[in-house]
Amino acid sequence: MISAIIGLGNIGKKYEGTRHNLGFELLNLVAGKWGLKASPTDGDYYQAEKEWEGHQIRLIWPTTYMNNSGLAVSQVLEKYQLSPNDLLICYDDFNISLGTIRIRTGGSNGGHNGMESIIYNLGTEEVPRLRMGVGPIPAGIDPISFVLNRFYSNESEIVNKMLVNAGEAVLYSINNSAAKAMSLYNRSAELSANDNPAPDDTQNSGAV
Repeated sequence: MISAIIGLGNIGKKYEGTRHNLGFELLNLVAGKWGLKASPTDGDYYQAEKEWEGHQIRLIWPTTYMNNSGLAVSQVLEKYQLSPNDLLICYDDFNISLGTIRIRTGGSNGGHNGMESIIYNLGTEEVPRLRMGVGPIPAGIDPISFVLNRFYSNESEIVNKMLVNAGEAVLYSINNSAAKAMSLYNRSAELSANDNPAPDDTQNSGAV
């Protein structure tokens, strides 16, 4: 059974609302539904806990910044004596279309630095994960700049729907398993990749 939901992101106000902080946004949504608030710990992460049918579920926000997420995740595993299969890592992915979520029970990092750090620190690719699409990257845009910036104004509705869908997938995974959630939630949101609106010029660029 999944015991820890890890949302990936960067701490600090300048990163709030950026594409790279979707993992944090998702955990905030789940915590809000449960009436929980994240609290600091003695490790490199914030945490909220809820008892779920006699089982303790922990929501984890790493404070290491994205590229060192694996340090916080390894601390969680050691402290609570968990295995990688007890985790669900939630993060953004520009390799899949905006509005789409994909759940996998393992695999490569897919070019995501946070996932790369987790795989390196845990020594395995067999780590369940939930990816939220932010792609595709517009032509001529640097990938790092793209994920560290905020969504275009006309993408907000799609992002909100995706987060709600991802939140439902998290709860389903807890009750069942990530493997079972794959068949149910590995589908596009209401708008397909071909229907996604074209970027406009009202993007906030407050993040570096």
